[in-house]
Amino acid sequence: MEYTYLGRSGLQVSRLCLGTMHFGDRTDEKESFRIMDAALDAGINFFDTANVYGGSGQRGLTEEIIGKWFSLGGGRRDRVILATKVYQPMQNDRPYDQAGPNEAPGLSAYKIRRHLEDSLQRLQTDRVELYQMHHIDRHITGPELWGVFDNLVQQGKILYVGSSNFAGWHLAKVQAEAEKRNSLGLVSEQHMYSLLCRWPELEVLPAAKHLGIGVIPYMPYDGGLLTGKPFNSQKVARRSDMAAKAEKYREALEAYSAFCESIGLAEIDVALAWVLANPAVTAPIIGCRTLGHLEGSLRSLSIGLDAGMMARLDEIFPGPGMAPEGYAW
Repeated sequence: MEYTYLGRSGLQVSRLCLGTMHFGDRTDEKESFRIMDAALDAGINFFDTANVYGGSGQRGLTEEIIGKWFSLGGGRRDRVILATKVYQPMQNDRPYDQAGPNEAPGLSAYKIRRHLEDSLQRLQTDRVELYQMHHIDRHITGPELWGVFDNLVQQGKILYVGSSNFAGWHLAKVQAEAEKRNSLGLVSEQHMYSLLCRWPELEVLPAAKHLGIGVIPYMPYDGGLLTGKPFNSQKVARRSDMAAKAEKYREALEAYSAFCESIGLAEIDVALAWVLANPAVTAPIIGCRTLGHLEGSLRSLSIGLDAGMMARLDEIFPGPGMAPEGYAW
């Protein structure tokens, strides 16, 4: 396993991050335990979750499963760099508009404190190494945001702060406020990024790299479209939006499959290796539903895409370029 620093922090994490979103929903507790054990054995020390994961009507279940796994001992907790998130409501039995004014999506100091305490209980731990804002909250001011985060860091309940789904200017704004307070600020940004979703290259990735924020891409396979044979996939067929997207990009996806076959590599391995090749990327998230999915993802670490291969992938899936050259002179 390869390791790298998380943004400008001194924390070292594995180049692959284990995503746990399916635990408790599509992956039962026993298989979840097997996946986490195998991840540790493979050298993956970076685990990502969120307080809302667990499936419909089961928000919090994923954190509970991870907590039960930690309780098995064997040094499991101390070997894991744990990341979770806050933003969404946690009421399983009520829609957003009936959850109460302070339980709506957001990042108030009131909500962050309460939701962190609940996460710590479910996870059966006393701290979270990386506490991430799951989405931007345009109402919250910098002083409120960093006031609560700095206090939680001082208490040792969180060690670092990350963001998710932030635009480039959000990163700059939040980081500027942190610097005014002599805070470390953000060390990571979790963002959708794949061969089929290259918009982050326009501003988010350059901003993150400049500000010392490590990018943690999610959906590197774009929901399975980049894993090979998407037009025959039952998973894609079950979702009308994915089926429509597959049809929209049929020509590119067919060219991609032909290219991967020509270089003797599987589509799924090339997709992950391409994401790993970006210098702004710290560790893409691999969302494993089975142990086999985890084992397959490890192959990408040994794949080196040369300049010719990268150029061909740019031809198949053109990127937007970097701002402002991507849309101006």
